[in-house]
Amino acid sequence: MTSIDWLAAEFQAHRAHLRAVCYRMLGSLTEADDAVQETWLRLSSADTGDVRNLRAWLTTVVSRVCLDMLRARTARRESPLDVHVPDPVVTSAADDPEQHALLADSVGLALLVVLDTLSPAERLAYVLHDVFAVPFDQIGPVLDRSPAAAKQLASRARHRLRGATAPARSDPARQRQVAEAFLAASRGDDFEGLLAVLDPAVVLRADAGAGPLGPSRLVKGAAEVAAQARHFAHLARFAQPVLVNGAPGFLVAPDGHPVALIGLAVRDGKITEIDILADPERLGRLDLAGLIR
Repeated sequence: MTSIDWLAAEFQAHRAHLRAVCYRMLGSLTEADDAVQETWLRLSSADTGDVRNLRAWLTTVVSRVCLDMLRARTARRESPLDVHVPDPVVTSAADDPEQHALLADSVGLALLVVLDTLSPAERLAYVLHDVFAVPFDQIGPVLDRSPAAAKQLASRARHRLRGATAPARSDPARQRQVAEAFLAASRGDDFEGLLAVLDPAVVLRADAGAGPLGPSRLVKGAAEVAAQARHFAHLARFAQPVLVNGAPGFLVAPDGHPVALIGLAVRDGKITEIDILADPERLGRLDLAGLIR
């Protein structure tokens, strides 16, 4: 085996970890893959003879790549953050429920949405330390700051996230029941049925891009969200259950053509957040073919 073959094999062993870091940092599957590829390019041209912990070295490199991407995104962002829905991870509703619960806790859409509101430095410090247990003395150099300053950034991010992403208290079965009740009420144009499953402070975030279901919108309050659901009731009959980042959701695909992906956050038996991705361009980049019935 040549040295480059050995390096490629070692990189492959850490690819899943690197992609997980990137997804939480960027909230974009496409950008996560780009960041991982850039990390491989840097590894293949670097002198790693003195590297004793390749995983830590790669984590540092991929973090710097993600930080540059986050800063560039902040500089060019045109669409408002309050209607942006991160790329979802979509799986079959028939998959292992324990794995779904784990995924929902670690990378739920609700968490990714709030992570988008952090500064690039806050997001990096929080994700690396709180999610991946990277020590602050390793995070500080990535940010060109002291470990103490990196710790303060993570603390600030943690404070902002705590109120926005309170732990879900519903078990997976109860969450599915609430999702099914929401779908039934939507299909039946049942306003009272919708109100019964919506938290009074529910937030609906619809990211439609330039698609036909636009414009993108942010809707708050049970009555307003129920009215919005009734407006699109004609599409509810095409909805089929899926799991979106491990939580209940629906794929809307009339004639087998995906037009919307809906993720629900359920707490204490009520829907607190509805995230809808209806951007045709972004939907087209997701691997949904095997989920359409």
